[in-house]
Amino acid sequence: MVYILLAQGFEEIEAVVPLDILRRAGITVTTVGITGNTVFGSHDIGIKTDAYYTEVDCRDAEMIILPGGVPGVPNLQACEWVADCISDAVAHGAYIAAICAAPSILGDMGLLNGRKAVCYPGYENRLTGAIVAKEPVVTDGRFITAKGAGVSAEFAFELVRILKGEEIAKEIRQKMHFHHSIGK
Repeated sequence: MVYILLAQGFEEIEAVVPLDILRRAGITVTTVGITGNTVFGSHDIGIKTDAYYTEVDCRDAEMIILPGGVPGVPNLQACEWVADCISDAVAHGAYIAAICAAPSILGDMGLLNGRKAVCYPGYENRLTGAIVAKEPVVTDGRFITAKGAGVSAEFAFELVRILKGEEIAKEIRQKMHFHHSIGK
C-alpha cells in the first residue's frame, strides 16, 4: 500500500501528479487526510481523501509520500501520528518519499544522516545530517527526495520505477507523452 499524507495547505501538484502517475502504473494509492476528510491545498483546491489518518496503519505501507507546501508541511509535522507513521513505515522497510519542503520532516527526525537528499531551496538547513545534492530528484536507499512542484512528474516516475521497475516507468512516460527528462 502507498499512502500520500495530506494536511491543510499541501502543494496540490506535488500530491496529485504522483497520485495520478502511480495509479496509471496500477499501484494502489490511498490519500490520507491528516487535518480532515477533505483537505484543501495551498491554492484552495480541495481533495476528498480516501481515509482519515485514524483509520490507517502505516506498518503495512510499501511507501509513504509527503507532499510539500506551506502550511502543509508544518501541519503534517504538528500531527504526532505523522512522525509515528513514518517511523513505523521505516521500521518495516517501506520507502519514504518527500518533495519540496517535506524532506525537512525527515531531516528533523534524523532519518537523512549520511544520505543524499534535496529539498526546496532555503530548507537545506533542515536536512540534518544529509549530503545535500544538486539533482532535482534523488534516491538514496529507501528515501526519495525532490526539489519542488516543477519536478513533480519526474518525482512520480522515479516512484513508479522503484515500485514497478524501469520498463513500467518508461511505458507510463511514453503513454503520457512525457518526453522531457531532466539533465538530458
